[in-house]
Amino acid sequence: MQNFKFYTKQDILSITNIRKFETKVGEQIDHVNDSTKWQKEIENTAADYILFGIPEDIGVLANHGTEGANSAWHPFLQSFLNVQSNDFFEGTEVLLLGHFDFDVTKQLILQNGTTADEKLIAFRHAVNEIDEQVGNLAKCISSLGKIPIAIGGGHNNAYGMIKGTAKGLSKKGVIPLPQINCINLDAHTDYRPTEGRHSGNAFRYAEEDGFLLKYCVIGLQENYIPQNVWNDFVNNPFMDLITYEDIFIHEKQNFTEAVAHAVNFTDDTYVGIELDLDAIENTASSAVTPCGISTADARKYITYTAKDANCAYLHICEGIGKNQATIGKLISNMVTDFVKAHSEKNY
Repeated sequence: MQNFKFYTKQDILSITNIRKFETKVGEQIDHVNDSTKWQKEIENTAADYILFGIPEDIGVLANHGTEGANSAWHPFLQSFLNVQSNDFFEGTEVLLLGHFDFDVTKQLILQNGTTADEKLIAFRHAVNEIDEQVGNLAKCISSLGKIPIAIGGGHNNAYGMIKGTAKGLSKKGVIPLPQINCINLDAHTDYRPTEGRHSGNAFRYAEEDGFLLKYCVIGLQENYIPQNVWNDFVNNPFMDLITYEDIFIHEKQNFTEAVAHAVNFTDDTYVGIELDLDAIENTASSAVTPCGISTADARKYITYTAKDANCAYLHICEGIGKNQATIGKLISNMVTDFVKAHSEKNY
């Protein structure tokens, strides 16, 4: 698979801190033994969840954003693999596949682009290729009856996750058409116009291309809603949003009620679970906010949706891990929350 590094057992153990009388997730987690037969190994693994990374910030740069979203995967992995394997979470539930590497593409654009506009166009063109590769992997995982868990990376990767998972579920025969719904915990809609692919318009492209049916955003901040996007949401019965202000400032409903509303709105088919870390207060992300939801509420969101929604995939994105060890622990907590809650539902 192009631009993808598969992890060996040695790779995993090299960042797992083995300790006497303890067992870590890195010692228990499944992996691919033969990268030439990775699809067959995914099909045959006892693990229900296939974890992979998309450490890139090309989509963010294509959206006039600040780089750094390529740096959260490795702090996450360092934390996740060193979680204690116990009755709450063994680690055998997950197969760690590996991660995409698009750094060569990024460096070529930075080195050869002569103007800011030229680089912007090149970044947006590169996102199309990232979409294709992420989508193909998500399609394969879903078609084999497994749940993809993707850690980004920019929110541009929501497009590949939606498209690929929808196609995979359709190929498997569990939905008649390649269309799924999405719930997104985010300070932004990421529904900007189709001006070329970037991190701010994944859901617009997914909808216009026919892969996204219903879309609900929780925690959207009023100051970041372009008027044209607001008009689109208000006038589209397949879209809904609950603002941060309505939950925490005006107190029209509490956070739990907001999540329940989103689940009910999207409960007619499979649902992609999206979480943009810029929704969480003072969390290192591509658009850090001083006023957002708490980490506890973010974990509740993951747990409630995993239990109550018909989950197609989990995608956590936009974290910046450089010099921020805590971001890895936060994402690790949310991934284990998801697996615990979703596994419990399926018993």
